[in-house]
Amino acid sequence: MRLALAQLDVEPTDVGGNVDRAVAAVADAADRDADLVVLPELFTVGYFAFDSYARSAESLDGPTLTRLAEAARDHEVGIVAGSIVEDLATTDGGPAAEGLANTSVFLDRTGERRAVYRKHHLFGYDSAESDLLVAGESLPTVDFEGFTVATTTCYDLRFPGLYRRLVDAGTTLVAVPSAWPYPRVEHWRLLPRARAVENLLYVGAANGVGQFEDARLCGRSTVYDPWGTALAASDDHPALVVADCDPERVAEVRTEFPALRDRRL
Repeated sequence: MRLALAQLDVEPTDVGGNVDRAVAAVADAADRDADLVVLPELFTVGYFAFDSYARSAESLDGPTLTRLAEAARDHEVGIVAGSIVEDLATTDGGPAAEGLANTSVFLDRTGERRAVYRKHHLFGYDSAESDLLVAGESLPTVDFEGFTVATTTCYDLRFPGLYRRLVDAGTTLVAVPSAWPYPRVEHWRLLPRARAVENLLYVGAANGVGQFEDARLCGRSTVYDPWGTALAASDDHPALVVADCDPERVAEVRTEFPALRDRRL
């Protein structure tokens, strides 16, 4: 499977332009024979544009995911639709009657919604996210091109127990839409790789780039294999990071190196 990470230039509050860039990145990835495209966290409004969360919130049937579903269908690619600010009050069967969530959606090649992941760990350090949003509860997975794919979001990387739960659910590839800023770039280099190594799976860590009033995203989107080897990576400019991932490689590594079997639970 060919995985593409769309490292987008996220312009604060320019939702229309940001969505246009996302749709264009999907088309570019399809031209490069990608099977699955991962977009960054809150690529629509920008993670650090806290004052814009409420007015930019959408439903799962809103304009952003509708356009991306059309792009998935037109180009016959799967999309992990980074994340948007979801208005839970507009979502039937949502986890809360009201509030906002940091929500990623898996769209298959026909544009069908296959999974909805709401960020579990909301950032409170120098951030208003934990005050403004509702944390998610479910950990859905999707079978796609021989992989069992899960999504986690940015700050979730700091909580390895979440990834152990995903391994126990059969996950072999984790997409990680993110909005990781300087100066914590060394953490960004370390944590996705560590999650790949300790769980013997692929990690596709898709970050944004862009300048906000008090923060700058550090880019460096990277695909890691089950040994923690970087298969493809970028700097801190807009980019499309593409790597070929083999589901059989996960089984080979887990057989060769039995760390998961040696766990004492």
